[in-house]
Amino acid sequence: MTTIRVYDPAMCCSTGICGPSVDPHLAHFAADLDWLATQGVSVERFNLAQQPAAFAEDQVVRSALETKGEAGLPLVKVNGEVKSSGVYPSRAELAAWAGVGAPAPSLFTEAVAELVAIAAAIAGNCEACFKFHYDKARRLGVSREDMRRAVTTAQNVKEVPTKAMLELAERYLKPDMVGAPIPITLKTTSSSCCAPAASPQNDERPSTKSGSCC
Repeated sequence: MTTIRVYDPAMCCSTGICGPSVDPHLAHFAADLDWLATQGVSVERFNLAQQPAAFAEDQVVRSALETKGEAGLPLVKVNGEVKSSGVYPSRAELAAWAGVGAPAPSLFTEAVAELVAIAAAIAGNCEACFKFHYDKARRLGVSREDMRRAVTTAQNVKEVPTKAMLELAERYLKPDMVGAPIPITLKTTSSSCCAPAASPQNDERPSTKSGSCC
């Protein structure tokens, strides 16, 4: 069985994909290692901050640290042989070193990651998150139309439980007999000051202002 060992620089967790700002390269690499494991490859990963003994015990790794410092990390060994140092290899490189079939190209690009983040911001009602990922998506060349699709998809998913609750309330509030009080009609849309702002026509950045009652 092929064994791949990854010696990471000091990170807050075992993969580095925790916290509010995740490096997309680390996310991709973690996914690549998970994929290798499904192909029967033994994968081990060591974090300098949490497992310093693993670095000290390996002579090659210790020598790399003494010579280059953390600039020599991450260091990747395949069956005891150093294959890369200082950079995270691609999935194709990992597959070639492990002797497994070349993987299909990943669809999860940085642009796709930003569309997912925009949708998550809508689902979580996080204005700061939306602004951050909107700006990042623009820099990556993501079109306004694609961002709008992500927003629409997230909003449609988000509204399903809301609609179900309103329908439940309508059933409970229906009059049981003639002469009973007329129930209040519940609506899922509103023309009040809390209604969604109209789409911008000339401004590059959508307005984030809302009515005073909000």
